[in-house]
Amino acid sequence: MSILWVILGLVLLVVGGDFLVKASIALSFKLNISKMVIGMTVVSFATSAPELLVSIQAALNNAPAIAINNVVGSNIANIGLVLGVTALIGPIAVDKSFYKLNWPAMLLFSLILYYFLANDSILSTIEGIILFCMLVVFIIILLKKSNTEVDSEEVSDALAAIGNYKILLWLIIGATALYFGSVWLVDGAKSLAQSLGVSDAVIAVTVIAIGTSVPELAASIIAAAKKEKALSLGNLIGSNIFNIGSVLGLTSIVTAIPVTDIKILNNDIFWMIGFASILLLLILIPKRMQISRYKGLFLVAGYCLFLYFSFK
Repeated sequence: MSILWVILGLVLLVVGGDFLVKASIALSFKLNISKMVIGMTVVSFATSAPELLVSIQAALNNAPAIAINNVVGSNIANIGLVLGVTALIGPIAVDKSFYKLNWPAMLLFSLILYYFLANDSILSTIEGIILFCMLVVFIIILLKKSNTEVDSEEVSDALAAIGNYKILLWLIIGATALYFGSVWLVDGAKSLAQSLGVSDAVIAVTVIAIGTSVPELAASIIAAAKKEKALSLGNLIGSNIFNIGSVLGLTSIVTAIPVTDIKILNNDIFWMIGFASILLLLILIPKRMQISRYKGLFLVAGYCLFLYFSFK
């Protein structure tokens, strides 16, 4: 039964997230927000909503390990699974903004998160405010560096014609699905962990993390198969930054998140930092500024190794 609740929770999160993204974009057009700003901020926040709801629900439901490892596991899956599998289908070109802004910011957020958690085994309200303020600064720098309109498949001009009542309906559907999806997923994950004899943290860093990465993985595979631009590495790294800055930042502002599973600090978070660090090396070694199929295979193999040690 717990597996059923986890599956239903994930389905509702995917559906709710999709409606919320579309409604947010349509509403942004109504408010005359530029397409560039929508792509870099509105979409990023909306796509982080499922993780945010899960983390807040977990923290309030006495499952802080799920709140933290939901983000840690998602960040690992974004690089090891999503990026790795997409690169296996076709090489991914990397632009210079990767090592000038995006990658250093991702590593900085990861290291600061580790420091906050290792310092006193709790992510406090003040630390959450710091993480969120850092995210705001990152967005401002990002927008200032972008001088041209960003064309994004996620930002469709067709959504500009959506009526107000439809936007309201989408927001209601999205919010309702996200709420019940997060409740069912957290409850199901806790029950699943008990039945398997593992901790909440293990389920969060594996099952929940993979589940919340499936939509992005599916979209990347379909785009790669069609020989389209498979994946923007900048957007993927941006997702990792938003996960730490907005999801954990806002969750800890609502309620402080204690570290209840020491494995988060002495294992899982090092995998997250390790995947973030190795990404720079992979991009600088031949072929430079490209993630080839061999590099993709290396990332997927590393992710499989991470899953093996998580359940061992």
